[in-house]
Amino acid sequence: MLKILSGDIGGTTTRLALFDMAVGRGAVLERRAYTSADYASFTEILTDFSMHTDTTCAAACFGVAGPVSAGRSRITNLPWTIDAGELEAIFGWPRVRLVNDLEAIAWGIGALEEQDYCTLNDGQPEAAGNQAVIAAGTGLGQAGRVWDGRRHHPLACEGGHADYAPAGATEIALMDWLGERYGHVSWERVVSGPGLVTIHAFLRDYRKASTPGWLQSQLQTDDAAAAISDAALAGRDEICREALDLFIRCYGAEAGNLALKLMATGGVFVAGGIAPQLIERLRQGDFLAAFCAKGRMQGLMEAMPVRVLRNESASLLGPAVCAAESLATE
Repeated sequence: MLKILSGDIGGTTTRLALFDMAVGRGAVLERRAYTSADYASFTEILTDFSMHTDTTCAAACFGVAGPVSAGRSRITNLPWTIDAGELEAIFGWPRVRLVNDLEAIAWGIGALEEQDYCTLNDGQPEAAGNQAVIAAGTGLGQAGRVWDGRRHHPLACEGGHADYAPAGATEIALMDWLGERYGHVSWERVVSGPGLVTIHAFLRDYRKASTPGWLQSQLQTDDAAAAISDAALAGRDEICREALDLFIRCYGAEAGNLALKLMATGGVFVAGGIAPQLIERLRQGDFLAAFCAKGRMQGLMEAMPVRVLRNESASLLGPAVCAAESLATE
C-alpha cells in the first residue's frame, strides 16, 4: 500500500482524500469535504480530518488556489497562508508538497478515462502536443501540460489575473464599469462565479433594467451565480440570459487565448465547478465561436480538441499522482 494524502483547497470548498496509489490509478480510502470559510486556517481542517481517519502516509500533496513559491502559498480568495514545512512539522508527514490547484488538475488529467469528460470540439484526429487547462469557479484558474514527445509535464500559471480584453461595445462598457470599481480588470473579474454576478449587475445598470422581486430574493443567497444561471436557462429574465451569454463568450475567448499562448494542439480541458452545469449551453456554439475567433489563427484553433471535465475527480487525484511520481523518482 502506498498511502498519499491529497487535498483540493478552494475558495469555496476544501476537499481531502486519502489514496492508495499502489492500486490501479489510485483507490480512495477516505474522503471529506469542508466549507472553507467556516475555518480560520487549513491546519484546522487537517486537524479535523486527522481526528476521523488515520492520516499516516508516505507523502501529502495539496492543490491550492493561489501561486506557490518555495513551498508556501497565500490563498487568493481566502485569508489563509499555507506552508508545506510547517505542515510537515505539525502533522509529522515525511513529505508535503503544495502545487497550484490547476497544476493539480493537470497532473490528474493523465489518469482520467473517456467517461470523465465530454467533447465540445473533436479537433484534429489523434491530436498531439501541448495541452491547456482552464477552470472557472470561485476564481479563474489556468495551467498547461507541456509535451516533450513522450509525456506531458504540468505547468502552473496565474493567467486568470492577466488583463481582460473586451470585444465589442458592451464589453468595452463592462471593462470601463469594472475599472471604476477595481482599477485593474482581470479575466477573473469576468470569467468566474463572482464574475457572472458582476456581469449581471453591470447589465442591470447598463440597460437601466430593474431586478424582479423574485430574483432579488434569490440573489441574497450564497449562490447568486446559480440563481442568475438558472433564471437564464429557464428563460425567466432577459438580463440574466444576456449575462450568461456574455459570460460564455468571454469564457470561450479566454480559453482560446490560453490555448493560443500554449500552442495547445494536444487539446484544451475545461474544468471547474461551472462548466459541467452548463454543458448543453456550451454545446450551442457561442463558447466555441469565441474560442476559435482568432483571426488568421482560426484554422489552428478549430483543429484543437476541446473537452469539459464532467466531475472534480482530477483535482483530488492530481495531487496524489504528483506525490506518487515524486516518490518514484527519488
